[in-house]
Amino acid sequence: MNSDLKNKGMSLIVKTITRLTVGLILLYGIYIVLHGHISPGGGFAGGVIIALAFIHLMLAFGKDEVLKILPVTFVSLLESLGAVLFLSIAILGFLGGYFFMDWFAKGKPFKLFSAGSIIFSNIGIGLKVSLGLFGIFLVLILLKFKAKK
Repeated sequence: MNSDLKNKGMSLIVKTITRLTVGLILLYGIYIVLHGHISPGGGFAGGVIIALAFIHLMLAFGKDEVLKILPVTFVSLLESLGAVLFLSIAILGFLGGYFFMDWFAKGKPFKLFSAGSIIFSNIGIGLKVSLGLFGIFLVLILLKFKAKK
């Protein structure tokens, strides 16, 4: 392992704990987004948890390592995709007669696909919130490094 990579980010203990926990945090955030219509949570709460997983990576390993995995253009593209998905659901419902009209058939109560288009709204909001918060944190980090120079 390159000595430059060893010195970037935090200590070995923090990096090891991050490797062990970030996947679980990300999985929990996805669970909250997908099950938001059944239990407390949804797109915003799950999006915040997903953003915290990415921020955790950035704090532990440094911005350069995370930007290799998630380039700024990719983050911006996915965030915009979340907004377009949410707006598309609203417009498709509007074309059906009402703004945000539910245009999917409802399933059995308390099942994952039981709420029609709400699950897709949660996914769109989750993308928008998670990558938006990560983008804000990224801009703050980049401004911090720019101010130091």
